Amino acid sequence: MIEHRRNPCELEIDLFCHGVRMDVSCCIAADGRPVARTRAGLGSGLELIIPGDLKDLWVNVPVEEDFVRSSPYLLSKLGGNYKVSDARNGEVYPVRLPVEPDWYEGITPAGTRMREVGVLQGTYLGIYVSNSCMYWYREPAKNCRFCTTGFNVGVNEVAEKSVDDVVAIALRAKEESGVTFVHFNTGYQNGRGLQQIAPYVKAVKERVGALIGVQAVPPARDDGLWQYDWLRDLGADHFSFCYEFHTPEVFAELLPGKAETVGQGAFFRAMEYCQARMPKGACSGEIIAGIEPIEATLKAIDYITGVGAFPTVCIFRPVVGSDMEHYPSPRYEDMLLVMRHMYRACRRAGIPIGVAPNIEVSLIVNPDDAQYLVPRTAAFHLDRLWLRFVKLMAQPHFRRAMRAQPVRGDLQLPERMASNQAAGPA
Repeated sequence: MIEHRRNPCELEIDLFCHGVRMDVSCCIAADGRPVARTRAGLGSGLELIIPGDLKDLWVNVPVEEDFVRSSPYLLSKLGGNYKVSDARNGEVYPVRLPVEPDWYEGITPAGTRMREVGVLQGTYLGIYVSNSCMYWYREPAKNCRFCTTGFNVGVNEVAEKSVDDVVAIALRAKEESGVTFVHFNTGYQNGRGLQQIAPYVKAVKERVGALIGVQAVPPARDDGLWQYDWLRDLGADHFSFCYEFHTPEVFAELLPGKAETVGQGAFFRAMEYCQARMPKGACSGEIIAGIEPIEATLKAIDYITGVGAFPTVCIFRPVVGSDMEHYPSPRYEDMLLVMRHMYRACRRAGIPIGVAPNIEVSLIVNPDDAQYLVPRTAAFHLDRLWLRFVKLMAQPHFRRAMRAQPVRGDLQLPERMASNQAAGPA
């Protein structure tokens, strides 16, 4: 039995690790966002908001995985309000369900339901721009072992997404849901993932106006890194690098496609290249906690913050249908240690966490979520004051970045692209 009441971030971590069972009183279809499997499947849980005095936390809670059946947490509804109850000690936590936006049922110019092109994950708009990851189509398949992209793209979301459709959705998401950040990602596309994302970046920056993030398998060779400069000229504000596991042996075993086509070092080189040319914290390194030894995850966090990027730490989820669906969910105590270390590492490195406006990622414990995990000393409050000052000073920059405006880049690929492609995927 646990002896104390969880604070908001402790509850967030515990919900990631245990999931939540749903009482018959719940009416998710009417009150919340739909539970849907899109992209890699990691957002296939229930979106909840945990209120707190420092900030409210957004969390995508597992509800369908096998391990959830033994969860101590039960979600129920009483008098129009939702609560999560912990059977171990009787504690009850108020939560909110974010509503499904009206635009989810809107129709794109091509006649597709908007929810089949882009979805809200927390407060940002996520769009997988291309056909399913090519790792799924090798013999034998080389897909990342925790992923279900090959089952979702073309089924729960359309495989081909036109630029006009994406612009239409981004406009409505910005106007009706207050979206400030649009994130484009893709699986492995035979070395052309960054090129496939480029038209969407330019169109949304020029026709909508938003902060734009890009995530794709990086070039295998250093002579392809210039593509990140090209994407910045087209309007990209952020790059994320999903290398998942810091231990080379675990990387090779669980990410066989990435190991075979580009190697772990490609992610490190690309992240270091981009972060060196961008403001501190404009890039992120994405890792999964709960599979490799905790010491390796802590080293990954220190490496990522050491190059000036911020760590995006996902708590492993044994997604239904994935190769690892029967792998155990991580221990709460281990994840608590990881997230506390993440927060302290960000602050030691001076990473300006929580500064960008209205970006809450529900799939992870955001670095500033973890401020609940450290003592509220005088130094803690001074640090919060400093972050508020940085946020205030950054407001003019973000306002400019979120205005629809012409970009300086051109979609026509520079001559060096032709020469690089002649030599093989970059």
